[in-house]
Amino acid sequence: MTNQAPKEENLRYSEQELKEFEDIINVKLTASRNELTYIKASLNGTAGEGIDGTVGNAKLMEDVADSNEKESLNQLAARLQKFIRLLELALMRIKNGTYGICVDTGKLIPKERLRVVPHTQQSVEAKKARL
Repeated sequence: MTNQAPKEENLRYSEQELKEFEDIINVKLTASRNELTYIKASLNGTAGEGIDGTVGNAKLMEDVADSNEKESLNQLAARLQKFIRLLELALMRIKNGTYGICVDTGKLIPKERLRVVPHTQQSVEAKKARL
């Protein structure tokens, strides 16, 4: 039985590994863009909706509910836009060869983390250190 020294850490992911991450990102990007389109359509379609003939407090409550729903949808749309931008930046890092490298440590971010959070630029350890 021979004890082998741990092999030196890779500095970059292989083309095949990058293709896997690119596919994951593209699936998330498509889903996020579709969801954003749906939210934008909902926001545009809710204007002018309501029950005709409602009066007094019922109309006021309906207006408040509509306003709260629009605010929630706007916040969700903003988060989705940010997420889409982060995914697009991750695709750019794949193209320029810097994807999967922790910005704090310079080491490869574990594949497991990238599969779950493909837009990350930090290892878990580096992220915890920043907190």
